[in-house]
Amino acid sequence: MSVRQYVAAAVQVCACSDKAANLDKVEAFAVQAARYGARLVVLPEVFLWRGPRPEERTAAEPIPGPSCHRLGELARQLNVHLLAGSILEESGASRVFNTSVLFDARGQIVARYRKIHLFDVDIPQHVTIRESDTRLGGDTVVTAPTELGVIGMSVCYDLRFPELYRQLTLSGAEIIAVPSAFTFPTGAAHWELLLRARAIENQAYVIAPDQIGRSPSGVLDYGNSMIIDPWGTPTARAADRETVICAEIDRDYQDRVRRELPCLGHVKLAR
Repeated sequence: MSVRQYVAAAVQVCACSDKAANLDKVEAFAVQAARYGARLVVLPEVFLWRGPRPEERTAAEPIPGPSCHRLGELARQLNVHLLAGSILEESGASRVFNTSVLFDARGQIVARYRKIHLFDVDIPQHVTIRESDTRLGGDTVVTAPTELGVIGMSVCYDLRFPELYRQLTLSGAEIIAVPSAFTFPTGAAHWELLLRARAIENQAYVIAPDQIGRSPSGVLDYGNSMIIDPWGTPTARAADRETVICAEIDRDYQDRVRRELPCLGHVKLAR
């Protein structure tokens, strides 16, 4: 049965290289979100393990694997859809995939998305990262039909590529997840602007949990996890700490926004 109104949650944490501690932490926040009535809980990018890049291959897991088993059981126990922001996934090669996994309320994996765009940047005196040194990019746009609506999946740096989000929306996405570990210098300048733009241009709910604090590799993450409605209005924003935020998803309101300002019906794609 389709659910038209419900509560969604975004979890903001500072993950470390201890998987058990990270799982304990996000589990506690998911339980808290469920107590607030959340039906959809979204975790940030690399919430499961975040450590030195040379160790990523060792830290990677198969999907499904031991951590997915625990997360699926958590979703089942709480009766929530749980979007595991991203897990480093074994690829059989020297590099790994950065993979987002969606569990339904029965604890079953119903979708997985391998991050397409890899964050290779050098901003002098701020941040230098080359994800492609240790990670492989995916090549598939993923939407997941659920009773809560069609969920479009993306991860962090994907946010800068609007064509991906238009593809998600044209494939039916109503709710778009952007689990992230957005760096502080780029986040302070662009995070909210980009999130609101993706919500406005696609008339979609955007749920964007972010990492907060300094990573084991020394990178400072921006936090400011947000939930944004289809008009582009932030309806929840995280404080500067590890926390969970909640906001209402109203698909009837979304239908009205799309009906009254029918820009999605006016899309003209060049051939």
